Amino acid sequence: MDFLKAEMERKRKMLQEKDIMLSTKKYFRRGDLVAKEKEEYIKKHANSFAVKLSDGQGPSRIADNEGGVLEEDGVTVAVLPRKEVIRRLRDRNEPIALFGESDIEAFRRLRKLEISEPEINRGLRNDFQEAMERVDEAYLNDILSTKKDEDDQQSDDGSSKPKAGDVKVIAESISYEEILELSKDLGKGNGDLDLKIISQLLKLLLQIWGQKLNSRPEAEKRSVKGKRASATYGQTQQYLKPLFKKLRNKSIQDDILDSLTIIVGHLLDRNYVIANDAYLQMAIGNAPWPIGVTMVGIHARTGREKIFSKHVAHVLNDETQRKYIQGLKRLMTKCQYFFPTDPSRCVEYGATELEF
Repeated sequence: MDFLKAEMERKRKMLQEKDIMLSTKKYFRRGDLVAKEKEEYIKKHANSFAVKLSDGQGPSRIADNEGGVLEEDGVTVAVLPRKEVIRRLRDRNEPIALFGESDIEAFRRLRKLEISEPEINRGLRNDFQEAMERVDEAYLNDILSTKKDEDDQQSDDGSSKPKAGDVKVIAESISYEEILELSKDLGKGNGDLDLKIISQLLKLLLQIWGQKLNSRPEAEKRSVKGKRASATYGQTQQYLKPLFKKLRNKSIQDDILDSLTIIVGHLLDRNYVIANDAYLQMAIGNAPWPIGVTMVGIHARTGREKIFSKHVAHVLNDETQRKYIQGLKRLMTKCQYFFPTDPSRCVEYGATELEF
């Protein structure tokens, strides 16, 4: 009993000291008690909190410093938004915040990770999801920039500005008819001409595809289907960059160049069935069994005689080749749509309408 009386007396004194009881009531709100305790805690730790803030150790928000800079070891670093820091940390399977860590400290931790391991898990990322995020980000940026200058419909040179949701299109100075004229000498031993025709046709198809996407209504661009089409276009552009670089530097493998020459020749002839067969010959090949087999015994077997350029599945060589071979197939499909021909020379002629 004495213990119970002592505890009741202690509680009564604590309530009197906190001064939260009203004279007209015999009860109090718990929220008032919590607010009073919080106020006392702040008063008690005010000095130490001020010292931490002066040393730059206190809690700080990246949102307050967006667009600002941070000095680290004499190097000026642009501060990323908190949302971007969280996304990059999650891509690396790192915790978005450690115990007691401020947003600035999380940004510094991310920066150290990116410097020490710049390409961690790069091959495991979803390329299409990344392309969708780029489309959304570009669309939001276009909306924000449009709100700032709604009255400026024309740029300084008189050309119209790109609308929100438009994809990036690189204009080509050559037409389809000019490529047809050049293709008369395609595959006749002039390697430089073959490289030029292949590169020009693929870039022209990309240009037509991009122009078709940009000519869509605004509502269609904003829809999920429209964003997927824009993301597919952007992903194809990224996939084909290594191929264009190899064509420009004349460093592409001879067997792939031969296959590309055959494919482009049939595309210009609008014989898409044979072009598709040539594509499968290049991508998959006729001898998938020996792929990856270096030595199956002390004696060479008969199957190893088939391991040469025309029988290798190039789609399985490395990730870069797989990507630009996939991008090539997309352009072949679009070419059939942009330049139609007889149903007997088309692949999947009765398929549903393609997304631009």
